[in-house]
Amino acid sequence: MKDFMYFNPVRVHFGKNAMAALPEELEKFGKNVLLLYGGGSIKRTRLYDRILADLQAAGKTVFELPGVMPNPRTEKVYEGIEICRREKIDLLLAVGGGSTIDCAKAVAVGACTDRDFWQAFFKDWETAEDAIPLGVVLTLPATGSELDKSSVITNVATGEKNSYDSELTFPKFTILDPTLTYTLPKHQMVNGIVDTISHLYELYISPPDGECLTDELAEAALRTEIRAGRAAAADPEDYDARADLMWTSSFALCGMLNNGKETDWASHCIEHPISALYDVAHGAGLAVVHPAYLDYICPDALSRLRRLAVRVWGVDPAGRTDEEVAREGIRRTREFFRELGAPATLTELHVPEEAIDRIADLTDLGCFSYRQLTREDVVAILRTVL
Repeated sequence: MKDFMYFNPVRVHFGKNAMAALPEELEKFGKNVLLLYGGGSIKRTRLYDRILADLQAAGKTVFELPGVMPNPRTEKVYEGIEICRREKIDLLLAVGGGSTIDCAKAVAVGACTDRDFWQAFFKDWETAEDAIPLGVVLTLPATGSELDKSSVITNVATGEKNSYDSELTFPKFTILDPTLTYTLPKHQMVNGIVDTISHLYELYISPPDGECLTDELAEAALRTEIRAGRAAAADPEDYDARADLMWTSSFALCGMLNNGKETDWASHCIEHPISALYDVAHGAGLAVVHPAYLDYICPDALSRLRRLAVRVWGVDPAGRTDEEVAREGIRRTREFFRELGAPATLTELHVPEEAIDRIADLTDLGCFSYRQLTREDVVAILRTVL
């Protein structure tokens, strides 16, 4: 196990009554609040009314940034920064999934610098010196952004999808009520499950390969996500399944499963240009890319992929070579995604073959562990899933 430093300051309220904690949390911050949310589903479910009532009861002056899109874009961040500076915002309250939270994190640091936020943080990776506090009410478990410090933003003009993290962008509090996910469309639930499994894979399928607590925790989280995913698909209002999906997604990126690991973010690095260029759901892109990547690096990560197959997917190794066992685990991963209704090919994502070179050009080649991929490797991986 490698040396590590662990830090996570997020206060978590979890359960059916978690929303009751919002008024208490609001008291800790100033008067002016910017409420960020997506396409309006929080209004259809009346969650918006409940949150607005809490804000008004707390004496807050509320400003809004609606319409945060999947794969949040630079223009929405600029819009939020302008509101924060003009209205002297004291708290950002992100209600939604990872896209809304990531947008809020970028606004939080962008409003506190004189520099262009994209160039300063998402290109030059400067250290943020200040940020507006952020609170979260999660409605879509997927990215783990509610419990980590990272933000991913898309620049449509350049085709880039870059990330930035700072300890200043950890949420001050996160409210996790599994019942808020009951009304999610199935495809959003499925994309969240795929994203969570990809996060767990990228932490687990990475050196070192010896026995350690971090890996044991990742295996338990993977088995939980698979079981709960099937249960929630069968009954969208199975509370225990929804609770497991929500907590596993948050736990995956709280930092605990990074401890002592190199981590391998290859699948995210390959997928980011796909969703940046074609605005596909991130989880849907990962469902296509991740099994293909694992197939490609199987000889290099054989020991770890064999262990995954046996301990997570229950593959019987008797009478099989290590590679046969490892590839069976990859096959079951792909089949599980398919079972839930996730795509398996670029064609299903409406990504044409001629886009592969452009995607490879935009792929960050610095985030691999078992094998240093080249641009040509990325092209070869993507051609296997046309």
